[in-house]
Amino acid sequence: MLNNVKYVWKKYRFLLHQLVSRDFKVKYKRSVLGVLWSLLYPVLTMAVMALVFTNVFKFTTPGVNYLAYLMSGLVAFNYFSEASNLSMSSVVANFSLINKVYMPKYIFPVSKCVFVGINFLLSQIPLYIILLATGTGITWHHVLLPFVYLCLFMFTLGFSMILATVAVFLRDMFYIYGVIISLWTYMTPIMYDIAIIDNPGLMMIFKFNPLYWFLYFIRRIMLYHTVPEINVWLYCLIFGLGFLVLGLFIFKKNQDKFIYYV
Repeated sequence: MLNNVKYVWKKYRFLLHQLVSRDFKVKYKRSVLGVLWSLLYPVLTMAVMALVFTNVFKFTTPGVNYLAYLMSGLVAFNYFSEASNLSMSSVVANFSLINKVYMPKYIFPVSKCVFVGINFLLSQIPLYIILLATGTGITWHHVLLPFVYLCLFMFTLGFSMILATVAVFLRDMFYIYGVIISLWTYMTPIMYDIAIIDNPGLMMIFKFNPLYWFLYFIRRIMLYHTVPEINVWLYCLIFGLGFLVLGLFIFKKNQDKFIYYV
């Protein structure tokens, strides 16, 4: 399997680079600030949300700065949301290219997840500025973050491949997923502390949400400066690797049929 991965990477890395480069050019075409929007957008979004939730809904997070709490969750969730949305239409949008040149079709959702992943890494800059500005600080625990980021990437890629597959056969998925991601946003503790949930049944539902564990892992390190519990490591790995395997299986099983539906 490792040899297959090396072979695919060697043969198609130029194509992957071109697809990611094209996405950057399209997104920032005629934009004055260009890639700087990757830094400004999460900050501006956070500022609006912080203004609303602290002054209108009076949300607080005992023991930690609310801006740092909000930003740490918002950056990670935005990565998943944007990457999965773009990946969902990646196969359909590249039908003309698929017809002309043979290539592994999974490279399209992969390119979207990598493209958004680069923006995600850039958004770490304003996130760390906020951590320092709010007095939250940075400790050695941050060296553990690449693990959860890799798990988040695997989960997002696997889930995106499932979405991309379903969207080929069911175009209504583009509209359905908009509702799903809205519900998912409120079912993930991004702007509120999960401690406010006092219903055991509802709490159990929250803990079936993979993004809950990714954000929990990130915040244990960024906000509380502690090593997450071993079960949290396992949950992140299981959700990440599990969805990646499932997504690859579903995508590979159905990709030969895409040509009849796109």
